[in-house]
Amino acid sequence: MPDREGTTMARGITLIRSSSLSDVAEYAYAATAPAQSRLIFLAGSCPLNADGSTAAVGDYAGQAAKAVENMRIALSEAGASLRDVISTRVLVASTRREDLVTAWEVVRDSFGDHDVPSTLMGVTVLGYDDQLVEIEAVAAVLDS
Repeated sequence: MPDREGTTMARGITLIRSSSLSDVAEYAYAATAPAQSRLIFLAGSCPLNADGSTAAVGDYAGQAAKAVENMRIALSEAGASLRDVISTRVLVASTRREDLVTAWEVVRDSFGDHDVPSTLMGVTVLGYDDQLVEIEAVAAVLDS
């Protein structure tokens, strides 16, 4: 929920917006976490099934959804959730802007109103056969 200065609090994380920068970006421009928070650095979340096969071959939206699902699992095992994520980097193996936007829309919608600072990048190739999407993230939690 935004406060009067345009920041949003999410479990100790402050998402920062600026009235001096464009408002067309669908994410906050910066984020901070309290000094006492535990940072969680996630490996790139890939669209892999439990058996190691690539999910949703040829489908940017399907791979983005599977990567988010896998990211949720990794976060949960680290004692966190999507609401604890402080930044993301979404990598899409394509030179077509439409493919990047397709993947981004799935990721953005997964985060709802917790619109963390994000970078969306088109890349030449990713590490697994038929992989089109990968999501890196950093989270911050306040342990009790």
